[in-house]
Amino acid sequence: MVDAGDGGASAGATKKKPAAASAKGKAAGKGKADSKGSPKAKESSLLKQKSPAEFFAENKNIAGFDNPGKSLYTTMRELVENALDSAESISELPDIEITIEEITKSKFNTMIGLVDRERVDAALYDDFESAKAREKRLAKEARFQETQAKNAALGKKVKDTPAARGKGRGEASFFRVTCKDNGRGMSHEDIPNMFGRVLSGTKYGLRQTRGKFGLGAKMALIWSKMSTGLPIDIKSSMKGQNYISFCRLDIDIHKNIPHIHLHEKRENNDHWRGAEIQVIIEGNWTTHRSRILHYMRQMAVITPYAQFLFRFLSDAPEKNLTIKFARRTDVMPPVPLLTKHHPSSVDLLLIKRLITDTTKPNLLQFLQHEFVNISKAHADRLIGEMGPDFNAKTTVNSLTSQQLVRIHQLFRQARFDDPSGDCLSPAGEYNLRLGIIKELHPDLVATHAGSPQVFEGHPFIVEAGISIGGKDVKQGLNIFRFANRIPLLFEQGADVITRTALKRITWNQYKINQQQDKIGVFVSIVSTKIPFKGTGKEYIGDDITEIADAVKSALKQCCLQLKSKIVKKLQAREQQDRKRNLTKYIPDVARTIMETLGEIADESPPKRARYDKEDEELLEKINSEEVTEMTFRDCLSQYVEQVDYEMALEYAMQSGVSDEPREALYLNSLEGSYKFIDLQSPSFMFRYIP
Repeated sequence: MVDAGDGGASAGATKKKPAAASAKGKAAGKGKADSKGSPKAKESSLLKQKSPAEFFAENKNIAGFDNPGKSLYTTMRELVENALDSAESISELPDIEITIEEITKSKFNTMIGLVDRERVDAALYDDFESAKAREKRLAKEARFQETQAKNAALGKKVKDTPAARGKGRGEASFFRVTCKDNGRGMSHEDIPNMFGRVLSGTKYGLRQTRGKFGLGAKMALIWSKMSTGLPIDIKSSMKGQNYISFCRLDIDIHKNIPHIHLHEKRENNDHWRGAEIQVIIEGNWTTHRSRILHYMRQMAVITPYAQFLFRFLSDAPEKNLTIKFARRTDVMPPVPLLTKHHPSSVDLLLIKRLITDTTKPNLLQFLQHEFVNISKAHADRLIGEMGPDFNAKTTVNSLTSQQLVRIHQLFRQARFDDPSGDCLSPAGEYNLRLGIIKELHPDLVATHAGSPQVFEGHPFIVEAGISIGGKDVKQGLNIFRFANRIPLLFEQGADVITRTALKRITWNQYKINQQQDKIGVFVSIVSTKIPFKGTGKEYIGDDITEIADAVKSALKQCCLQLKSKIVKKLQAREQQDRKRNLTKYIPDVARTIMETLGEIADESPPKRARYDKEDEELLEKINSEEVTEMTFRDCLSQYVEQVDYEMALEYAMQSGVSDEPREALYLNSLEGSYKFIDLQSPSFMFRYIP
């Protein structure tokens, strides 16, 4: 009974628990229902989209806007490269002016109409220093000063006082970046979309270009909007226009459309042609000053036909800077040509797009005209290999997905001739040599331009130069990298050019000391597709065998040229040492000869009978003192000079170099106005005056 009672009590308790659990379940169910029906839940389940402008604004590091310093560098770089492209597109010698003007925070606030306000709560700010931290810092500085005083008393080297480092980011610096060129200019109607719509541009297509993504100045505008909120100013005038287009705009990040503040036509009384772009951004000149100047110097090396005027302006006069990179030649590379795709480099998506865009109705014409290196006979053979479902008159719009896959597989398996490099525009061996000489002033320089080669269906050309000695060149390897004629300054360690120069070239084999000599290594790669690694487009991977082998071969050719020159210089130096040593011993040799001949002259006549008539005359002149020690010295000196002259002449004939003194020669016309034409080369300048 007790057990039953206990069991009944237990059962009764058990019956109550489900009721409570049920109540809790209902409450939980109600909570879930409320959760599903809440606005937050509905909002999180909505499908959202981002515009390209919004994507790049949130991922600005992809375009090189990692921090204020890098953003200033990238903005300047993008504007300069756009200016070069604009001038080169019309075969105009580029004349580019770049100005970076520092704007203080107070000046910036005045510009936007914001009144400066003094700090009320100092502890609120990032750079606040508490009393304890200040006491600790002063104690550390006192210990440092004491140590320095002891070192000075002992005659040891005294270190500079370390600069104080702020805790936070410090005061923001703003800069007005202006780039002016003499290029093609822009159409009045196209300016808003060219600057205010991301992923729109004129560089799309299979062509060697400095840029690919249609970003450029658009990212500078996005960064300006993010850091200062100010718009960008554009001035432009094309050939034949009697007006200047002026446009002030920013970008609607969420809609990826331009927001135009002012768009008008102004008078062009000076008949100016080109473009001028001005943007105000946050930046850091101190951290990236060397990068910016290094970039300008390298750009002057790879484009010696361009003239750059770079200015940095500040309220502090001692910080102002003006550098002019003068034009050295008027020989420009040809304009890169738009080319067609090689069959081995296409994918399914590209084949579908080509079919959509083509004007050719049937498969035979499509293969012939949309790809390179497919002749009519070759196209017929390919169609025959595709199977019975294909024929020459098959309309491309009727091709099924399975048939497109079959075409793609055949493109991957069939053999095609490599594309030529006719569509490429390398700097040219002549321009590369001039650029190196103009900027580095080396003692020796060698250049080599390789023949066109191919990787993954894309043609590429490698040009290389190596210099020894020069101005502002450090000991060891100084590597300068270029891709499609633009300098690469970041992420050098993993680049194929750096690794090849460091690990695959045995410099000692070519009489070059890798540690002590001042070696400049210049490599320029141009292609319709540069295989950059990472998102920053700052280095070329070392995993493409074709490119690595081409770089190594080009550098070796330069080394062989330098070895020949170095050997000749060593021979000339040995010759100079030989002459110096011979001249040094002339007095001793002359004295010894004179003493020996004097003893012979004093011998008795019977022993002298063994000498011929000329010897007898010499001995008589010695006895009569007509021939003295000075006579032998003069004869030996003349002989050494004659031998040295003959060897120097032979060296000059072999090397093709004349070391005669150079003098300026001016030919003036007898009458009339003077019109000068300068014809320059590495060894002379000739001025023609008609």
